[in-house]
Amino acid sequence: MDERQQRIVDEFQSLGTWEERYEHLIRLGSVLPAFPDELRSSALQVKGCQSQVWLHARLEEGRMRLQADSDALIVKGLVSLLLRVYDDRTPAETLATAPEFVDALGMREHLSPTRANGLAALLKQVRLYATAFQLSQGSMT
Repeated sequence: MDERQQRIVDEFQSLGTWEERYEHLIRLGSVLPAFPDELRSSALQVKGCQSQVWLHARLEEGRMRLQADSDALIVKGLVSLLLRVYDDRTPAETLATAPEFVDALGMREHLSPTRANGLAALLKQVRLYATAFQLSQGSMT
């Protein structure tokens, strides 16, 4: 597990109960950087999420820069975690980084099925952006 994910695991393992972990997720979501209104479009909406989730990615000096938001508090916290893991990585690094923290924390077992599906959809979208950016970089060389 890479250092970013290990920090997340350590942070959550220091919390005793899942109720405390949910509260922490909500706090993390509440401090997400503001998401521009002009990016709240259906084109940037993540399909497969029950709540509304928007994900915008751009390539900046060879690194993926991610912005995201959700209208649901816990999902917003999950978004925050994914940004901590995947923002400011190269597309190759993103594709090589499995979301190990999800299983290490037992999130799949503790999230509702709809939230777990939404998390999977969000991870899939991050990987799709990384693949597209990697392909576009390859065609430029």
